[in-house]
Amino acid sequence: MFTLSEVASLNDIQPTYRILKPWWDVFMDYLAVVMLMVAIFAGTMQLTKDQVVCLPVLESAVNTRTPMSRSSENNPQVTSTFEETTIVAKETLQSTLSPVTQEFIKIPLVRPTGSQINPSESSNHQLKKEERDPGGKKTNLDYQQYIFINQMCYHVALPWYSKYFPYLALIHTIILMVSSNFWFKYPKTCSKIEHFVSILGKCFESPWTTKALSETACEDSEENKQRLTGAQSFRKHLSNSSEDGSPSPSTPMISKSGLKFSADKPVVEFPSMTILDKKDGEQAKALFEKVRKFRTHVEDSDLIYKLYVVQTVIKTVKFIFILCYTLTFVTAISFKHICIPKVEHLTGYQEFECTHNMAFMLKKLLISYIALICVYGLVCLYTLFWLFRRPLKEYSFEKVREESSFSDIPDVKNDFAFLLHMVDQYDQLYSKRFGVFLSEVSENKLREISLNHEWTFEKLRQHISRNAQDKQELHLFMLSGVPDAVFELTDLEVLRLELIPEAKIPAKISQMTALQELHLYHCPAKVEQTAFSFLRDNLKCLHVKFTDVAEIPAWVYLLKNLRELYLMGNLNSENNKMIGLESLRELRHLKILYVKSNLSKIPSNITDVAPHLTKLVIHNDGTKLVVLNSLKKMMNIAELELYHCELERIPHAIFSLTNLQELDLKSNSIRTIEEVISFQHLKRLTCLKLWHNKIVNIPQSISQVKNLEALYLSNNKLEALPGALFTLLKLRYLDVGHNYISMVPPEIGLLQNLQHLYITGNKVDTLPKTLFKCVKLRTLCLGQNCITAVPEKIGHLVQLTHLELKGNCLDRLPFQIIQCRLLKRNGLIVEDHLFDGLPSEVKESLEQDIAFANGI
Repeated sequence: MFTLSEVASLNDIQPTYRILKPWWDVFMDYLAVVMLMVAIFAGTMQLTKDQVVCLPVLESAVNTRTPMSRSSENNPQVTSTFEETTIVAKETLQSTLSPVTQEFIKIPLVRPTGSQINPSESSNHQLKKEERDPGGKKTNLDYQQYIFINQMCYHVALPWYSKYFPYLALIHTIILMVSSNFWFKYPKTCSKIEHFVSILGKCFESPWTTKALSETACEDSEENKQRLTGAQSFRKHLSNSSEDGSPSPSTPMISKSGLKFSADKPVVEFPSMTILDKKDGEQAKALFEKVRKFRTHVEDSDLIYKLYVVQTVIKTVKFIFILCYTLTFVTAISFKHICIPKVEHLTGYQEFECTHNMAFMLKKLLISYIALICVYGLVCLYTLFWLFRRPLKEYSFEKVREESSFSDIPDVKNDFAFLLHMVDQYDQLYSKRFGVFLSEVSENKLREISLNHEWTFEKLRQHISRNAQDKQELHLFMLSGVPDAVFELTDLEVLRLELIPEAKIPAKISQMTALQELHLYHCPAKVEQTAFSFLRDNLKCLHVKFTDVAEIPAWVYLLKNLRELYLMGNLNSENNKMIGLESLRELRHLKILYVKSNLSKIPSNITDVAPHLTKLVIHNDGTKLVVLNSLKKMMNIAELELYHCELERIPHAIFSLTNLQELDLKSNSIRTIEEVISFQHLKRLTCLKLWHNKIVNIPQSISQVKNLEALYLSNNKLEALPGALFTLLKLRYLDVGHNYISMVPPEIGLLQNLQHLYITGNKVDTLPKTLFKCVKLRTLCLGQNCITAVPEKIGHLVQLTHLELKGNCLDRLPFQIIQCRLLKRNGLIVEDHLFDGLPSEVKESLEQDIAFANGI
């Protein structure tokens, strides 16, 4: 037999789960324990003391004689013999038994008939019998027959409910216990509940929760004081101005930026939070992440809610079932029972009257059990009423939002909401503290405190560097926000923020008077009104890198004094059907627009800044740019760069840009440039960059572009340079490197203004002597060719500062190179053995120049 503690363990739950046990579950658990004790007590009593005592009903005696009596009547000899045998047996038995046993044990071997006893003996026997037998009716049954009858009648006459009530009560109670706590044991819900209770306990005990709520209390107390003061002043003012009905000028005004008060009312500054320990801060950050992931996991289903409803319904149905059949059989338990066991051939009686000694006790226990089960059922009905009275799959933190400064705490649903409803039945403070970790405002405050504690003014100073433009630059990468100390760097010129999703630019940025350039790389920064006013008036250059066009902050389009705007990201919306760029009309002073995206056409919004735009750069990452008609509206454009736009020809819209000075068509698929003759209408065009294309030849019409000063044709498929190219007398920069050119025409000597010449990576084997008539050359790159000798006239290039000859077939360098007085060792790119072969005075001259430069 199992013990009470073993059965009660079915009702045990982990102590931490008790916060999910409302009062009705706790009450039902106690009721179940009482019912269990009743069932075990009844079962114990029944096993130890339950019995039935039966006596025969004399009127039911069977009137038949035994075969022995009939034979004795017919045969007197047999009777006398039987009597003698009886006397001998009796004497033998008396001689073997003790006197006490003879007194109490009387074994009637044969019931003698009246004909066998004479009158004198009969009277003596009757007198003796009356002396030793008590009064009452004789049943003529022995002890073994009584035991047999009692057991037979216990199973035949006793109602089944009287026999099995304790066991049924025990089974029912165990089922109710299992049903009450099944949702704590079921694997799919147990894991979620365990995780929830663990997180809830950590949130309740977290130092950050205490600090956040204490700050809220401070804010509330300050607001209450202010509200009371305002109410008193309002009542005084109302009594004074009730005649004219004018509103109070001291009434606070609400705007998008928050509460604004009149000048005569002081602005309340709330006390700042104390800095958390680093360990506490990290634990709080981890809790925010755990709560976020748990919410995502639990809100997807309502299994816990359904399981709780099902187990409550099962308990209610069980209660109704128990109550119905128990009330039916309660009357069947009685003290007296009539038993007809049909064993008259063994006992001589047909009917027996029996008493059940446990009847009164079982009836009282049954009534107690019914009372307990009724109370249990009423609690189950109340639970069902609570479950369906309101939607428990939705939980609102409206009250918490009203009482705290965290107005962004979201409402939750499904199992998450149900668990919070259950916790509220235990203690509502748990939900209030838990809500702190659902608030983004709370998380941002925590990050801000930790961030400011880590990134001090001195540490930020150490991260400032000088960029290529010799400006002071600070680069912050993958932080939780922008440290407050950044805005104390008043001499900072360039601020680069990268991968900071929660960046906020406060009003303190107005202290950074030197700031002119801002980089926002995947950083949709939010700007306060005062900060926006400062940026609008002072910011000159803005770089924005994004993944989707929606990440571009809206305030970017309102920076009226912005000079340069760099946009890098996907400007197309879904399916690349429309450009999502907003209007640039407010950017009245924009001069440079750089767009790195995957456009199929130039956004029409760019025409908003066409009247004052001077430079447009479109870097298209290999997407074919088809529609270019918008370019015709940019009449004031001076520089146009179209990179990786998969252009096959020079777009005709370009020829309408009469103010164009520089055109760059790098990394396209242009094969022919026959349209170059149309450039003669672009009188201001001085720089043409057609590098990294597939151009095979240069047309003779290139000579019509008289004002061309720089021509980039590197990384194409040119095999020869036409003579018309050298009629461009204003040409100062010519780059034809990395082609298939095998000869430099002697007409190159006509380019008297040429200062930079690049023929690197071709097949040139000889250099024309006319090349050295270009005495203004400063840069001459002849590397990676097949040149076998450098003419001695190299010394005529007295302004040469950079000479590249590496990768040719030279065996020596002319000593006349010493005449190139501006050429230094670091500007001479040759193999080491060629330099070592120079005369010592030449090497000393070059190295002295280096030593002199280093000394300076």
